[in-house]
Amino acid sequence: MRLYKVIHRAPFRVAKITKKRQQLRFKRAMVALKIALAQEKQETKEMLQIYRRYTQGHATKEELHTANEQFLDILKGIGLGVFAVLPFAPITIPLVVKLGQWVGVDVLPSSFNINKSLKEIDQQVAKEEAEEKDHK
Repeated sequence: MRLYKVIHRAPFRVAKITKKRQQLRFKRAMVALKIALAQEKQETKEMLQIYRRYTQGHATKEELHTANEQFLDILKGIGLGVFAVLPFAPITIPLVVKLGQWVGVDVLPSSFNINKSLKEIDQQVAKEEAEEKDHK
């Protein structure tokens, strides 16, 4: 009888663990996306400030070079946005990114190429969950 209970309960336990694992992966992916978008936003603001200073004649060549690199990142994002509108985008975008890596072309903006460890992302997830609990 005990063996029957163990066998009967195991699929539910496995399903519960699988669900938790998928939720954690999704949270990690969303936090990584949030971090990348925040970094991209900050870099774009800096780019606009550099271009403003350039029009006034106060920007250096190094600053202008970094602003131009950020402008290229924005163009890369717009290029991927075109694929996001097309049908089968969940298949098309990873295919384009992988094809770009295979050919040697960087398709993603620089802020999306972050290689943060899972530990750092988990800390960010825990921090956001704590803030969410405080707001409730």
